[in-house]
Amino acid sequence: MSKKTKAYFAATMYALIIGFSFMFVKLSLVAASPLDTLAHRFSIAFIIATAIIVLKKIRLNVTKKDVWRIVPLALVYPTLFFTFQTFGLVYTSSSEAGIILATVPIFTLILAAIYLKEHTVPLQKASILLSVSGVIFIFVMNGADAGSQNVKGIVLMLLSALTGAYNTVLARKLVQHYSFFTITYVMTFFGFIFFNMIAIGNHMITNTMHQFIEPFSSGTFIIAIVYLGALSSLGTSFFSNYALSQIEASKMSVFNNLATLITIIAGVLFLNETIQSYHIFGTIIILLGVLGSNYNAKQKRKRAYAIPRQANEE
Repeated sequence: MSKKTKAYFAATMYALIIGFSFMFVKLSLVAASPLDTLAHRFSIAFIIATAIIVLKKIRLNVTKKDVWRIVPLALVYPTLFFTFQTFGLVYTSSSEAGIILATVPIFTLILAAIYLKEHTVPLQKASILLSVSGVIFIFVMNGADAGSQNVKGIVLMLLSALTGAYNTVLARKLVQHYSFFTITYVMTFFGFIFFNMIAIGNHMITNTMHQFIEPFSSGTFIIAIVYLGALSSLGTSFFSNYALSQIEASKMSVFNNLATLITIIAGVLFLNETIQSYHIFGTIIILLGVLGSNYNAKQKRKRAYAIPRQANEE
């Protein structure tokens, strides 16, 4: 199997995990607060990542300077990305969140043009406007139909999509200098420290530390949090960083469309969520815009797709 094939396999796995993750977040929020959910999922992710390093005897050759170069990425993903996503799912359904996720390729295209100097043609610009109009349509329909709480959820999910796109672009640059596992481990460690400090600090102030542990009495919560920690937090970072070491940011972002379809199906089948006609119409508009914005993706480019890496692991 070639590196390019492995990269597309990793991107597909990333989409599958993300697609089901919204459902598991909704399940975990039944037993725990958003902050506690974030703290527990990254605790599990960090424990597993550390176990992999110990068992496989992986040596991470990173200095303080290297860590500070990766910290901006960690601030975006996982910190902001998962914060916006988790709190957004408090106010909206997982299916609707999946629809908003379809905007990630659009945000990625815009950010890639700014940071990676990837140029766009008139068709791509028009397609971006088309996708944006699809989001606005859903936003307006929800505002008129479901009230301010649902609108708040859509705004938070849009911010999550924006930070997810920024992560794709920023990670694309960092994998030139560090191995994907090094980046994944630093990001996971940062999420573990950040979310646990906030959650535990909040419980200490309110004298409710028992509530931090109580969710683990629920079997559903344990299954959900293990999925979120092992796969959604750690696995997606690993798969996306590997894929981005071989394929372009704009191509990687298109796999979010697969995640969108999986999220909608999972929400309807397992959470009994309903999809309105305007959701379907808006999704079609968004996806048509995404397809148009990536119309030139198959054209040959002067630069290679894969980026040579200087791995910092031995």
